[in-house]
Amino acid sequence: MASECNVHIEEEFCSPKVFVKPKKEITSFEFMQTWNQSEAYKEYIGFIIAMNEAVRGKKLTDKCFVSPVTSALIDVLNTLDGWIDEIPPIDQPQRFGNKAFRQWHQKLVDEAEILLKIAIPEHAYAAIIELGPYLIDSFGNPTRIDYGTGHEMAFAMFLCCLFKIGVMTKDDSEAVVNRIFDCYMKMVRKLQLTYRMEPAGSHGVWSLDDYQFIPFIWGSSQLVGHPRLEPKSFTNEETVEIYAKDYMFMSCIQFIYKVKSGPFAEHSNQLWNISGVPSWTKVNGGLLKMYKAEVLGKFPVVQHTLFGSILSFSKAKT
Repeated sequence: MASECNVHIEEEFCSPKVFVKPKKEITSFEFMQTWNQSEAYKEYIGFIIAMNEAVRGKKLTDKCFVSPVTSALIDVLNTLDGWIDEIPPIDQPQRFGNKAFRQWHQKLVDEAEILLKIAIPEHAYAAIIELGPYLIDSFGNPTRIDYGTGHEMAFAMFLCCLFKIGVMTKDDSEAVVNRIFDCYMKMVRKLQLTYRMEPAGSHGVWSLDDYQFIPFIWGSSQLVGHPRLEPKSFTNEETVEIYAKDYMFMSCIQFIYKVKSGPFAEHSNQLWNISGVPSWTKVNGGLLKMYKAEVLGKFPVVQHTLFGSILSFSKAKT
């Protein structure tokens, strides 16, 4: 399955002749079946699985191929990170949802095109009309001042689009997770903490943490076959501290320990249950199924998803 997805993504690396501004299509629950059968769904799941395979058994700190586009995208994320320092939170009565985030987000809207022109080759500039909205949606909602799995999904779709238009190739896969996405994770955590962003949407019992899901999938893949670390290891805070710099899953758990107090089983019950699974292979497979059902299968999350010519809402070819 995984190798097929890798091949599929590579074979589809071609630019549409006409790029269009992406728009929302899942306007009511009735469109959920159309979404599940769409070209975009097929491509997106293929991307998630391909990246999952690319980092299996590999640490964040392992050497990997880093292309000029990868380096440029990391520079973009570092620029966005710097804006957080330039736009500090304001004094306000309410505890959550600092309004300074709206200023930060407006700066992103204003400069997204410039940043993308720095990051991608000139021959791909025509795609910015589609790439820009995904990038802008990747960091939270300025009205509600919240962030959730839908925003995370927008960034993953942005990366998927870069593969689809040929700006990235299979050789970039490991760096996309272990360099770009890791940098993104550090940056959005800083956003969440600095601007006291609310968790977006309805979380319910499927929630792994208040904001993210994908790094738990890819992070568990990194740990497959580890000679010492087992799923139960992440309930030990000292172990998590030791391995957080090497493994994305452990970095996610470290962040939870940082922002939450009390018994782990109470504040992160779903993760506590996962710690009882016997192997990382089973954890990884379970999280992929869970992501499909409880994130991609939930209207409150995917109603905000954008579709254009790169990730199309048209029915997938069988």
